[in-house]
Amino acid sequence: MHSKTRQIDNKRKLVIAVTGLNAIDSPGPGVAVIRSIREYADFEFDIRIIGLSYEALEPGIYMHHLVDKTYQLPFPSSGAESLLLRLRNINQIEKIDLIIPNFDAELFSFIKIRGELEELGIHTFLPDLEHFEARHKTMLYKFGKKHHMMIPEDRLIYHLSELGKAAEALEYPLVIKGKYYDATIVNTKDEAQKAFYKLQAKWGLPIIAQQFINGTEINIAILGDGKGNTISVIPMRKLYITDKGKAWAGITIEDPAYINLAQQFIKATKWRGGCELEIMQTNDDKYYIMEVNPRFPAWIYLTAAAGQNQPAALVRMALGEKVEPFLSYEVGKMFIRYAWDLITDVGEFQKISGTGEL
Repeated sequence: MHSKTRQIDNKRKLVIAVTGLNAIDSPGPGVAVIRSIREYADFEFDIRIIGLSYEALEPGIYMHHLVDKTYQLPFPSSGAESLLLRLRNINQIEKIDLIIPNFDAELFSFIKIRGELEELGIHTFLPDLEHFEARHKTMLYKFGKKHHMMIPEDRLIYHLSELGKAAEALEYPLVIKGKYYDATIVNTKDEAQKAFYKLQAKWGLPIIAQQFINGTEINIAILGDGKGNTISVIPMRKLYITDKGKAWAGITIEDPAYINLAQQFIKATKWRGGCELEIMQTNDDKYYIMEVNPRFPAWIYLTAAAGQNQPAALVRMALGEKVEPFLSYEVGKMFIRYAWDLITDVGEFQKISGTGEL
């Protein structure tokens, strides 16, 4: 017992900060990233996890077996300078080694201040701004044309009056998307207008009207090294989908076409870090990229369980280690998400709400 304690004490402390601690019906990836690092990684480090939250009711804040301490960040709309100032203050206390951001809306600011974070001794493993913006929902169709990938045709809608022309060109049913999150399949003009107003209020303009593709939805979690090499690919088919289109259960599957498509994407973008391709496979075996999410998906814990621990591999690469591409994974590995009542005390809620720390 004592020798084991001494062994742990001799390990270098590795402080990793993680965002995306929400675990609602459209969960963030943060808790899954932390679980992958804590439960499946074999590090020669004593891991300390710092949670970075935006809302006081993000459940990960109160999961003390996973998160050692949490600090609140200014909302992404506050801009990069506010984010950097807050991280400087946190870093004076925690001496952070690595930050893993997990929300689309915050990534622009994190990428923008990457150089300043490096000067503070804080590593990241994020895509270049050029590649980050090239795969944006508003640019995806153009990206597909450039790299010979199949992307559904779309229209950017800045005013409600433009919706009718988009529907004429793309035909119903349509997929109406927010520029960051959320998508709704609509079959009529009235449904399209309701979706437009809802997404505009939530995410702002433009709204994306996208051609509807019928088929089987496949999600692919990918990790790129930033040099065009694919370190990990895990395809997953959804078994249960929420009313928001989120996977509540899924299973790892095997198909060389998915692996090839992921490798083609990474080679074209030289993507650095984790990302997720949302694919629609039609009945005649055409593979459309519906979206490119520029961070780990919420189901990333499945990659660790299937034998390719993408969050742990990202940590190693961010610290400068060379990581060889994974060559195999366990097919037929399933995840089933569930709700769990987390009990805490109002004093903890008041502390994070009042002081921004817990």
